Amino acid sequence: MKAEIEDTYAEAFEGIYCRLIVTADDEETLRKAAEKATATPSIVIGRVEAGIEKWLMPEETPDGRKGALLQFWGGIDPNKPFSNSLKKFEIELSYRIRQDILVRPFTAVFDALPNPEGKLDMMERVGHCGDGYEWIENRYGREMIIVPIMVPDFQIERTLGYARGVMGANFWIMCTTKEALKTAGEKALASIHKVEGVITPFDICSAGSKPETRYPWIGPTTNHPYCPSLRSRLGEKSQVPEEVGYIPEIVINGVSIENVKKAMRAGIESILDVNGVIRISAGNYEGKLGKYKLWLKEILPE
Repeated sequence: MKAEIEDTYAEAFEGIYCRLIVTADDEETLRKAAEKATATPSIVIGRVEAGIEKWLMPEETPDGRKGALLQFWGGIDPNKPFSNSLKKFEIELSYRIRQDILVRPFTAVFDALPNPEGKLDMMERVGHCGDGYEWIENRYGREMIIVPIMVPDFQIERTLGYARGVMGANFWIMCTTKEALKTAGEKALASIHKVEGVITPFDICSAGSKPETRYPWIGPTTNHPYCPSLRSRLGEKSQVPEEVGYIPEIVINGVSIENVKKAMRAGIESILDVNGVIRISAGNYEGKLGKYKLWLKEILPE
């Protein structure tokens, strides 16, 4: 029996993103750099979030080594000039590059964004890690900053492109068992990651949130009507079906609304027949969060 598709929508919003290639001499160093640089999905607390779009073979990278294609995302404050959000994004991005990639032996960073809206100069906040001894050199047909470090040397392309894309698209998987949660979550992620231009910053997320909160200094707090453990306590205010014990969320960021819709469709279609998945829903905030409304029944027409 196929899972029911609820007549609701996922709400998404506009964000800034960079698309980067990271390379390294060996697979272990590459994996650690890519995973640690993208490990903390923190846009909800005003930082950057990121994800691994895909792993690359040597023939797909500028320097002929194995690589990872990463996306880094930042929020846009609608109440301030775009330049404010862009500067904050640049600062936060530099932290991730410096602390998670530069410190790993023989890593390099390249721009991978075609047709960017603009460019960020990496000299001020990454290049100057060389304390004035850094230099610029043409390598691999690109203008590279060479940062001298004790295991020589870190390389990063002088400018990294940025553009605006779609953040926060999502769907919820209402499950009756832990086994259904694990199976459905893994199948959804595998299908989504076949779609170009998207990431899943939280992968299988256990904590959907809501915009209103009693504790604003924390940021978004639990979406309490959908917490199974609060069903009896909330009574009629609970939105959790009686047989549902688990509601994981899959969040998707993508370079365009078309890519995001394609990824949502792929993820949902892959789990409709999973035993123990009874309903697919989505998180929205009555239009308060963002300009995009992704109706599930339009994405998956019957």
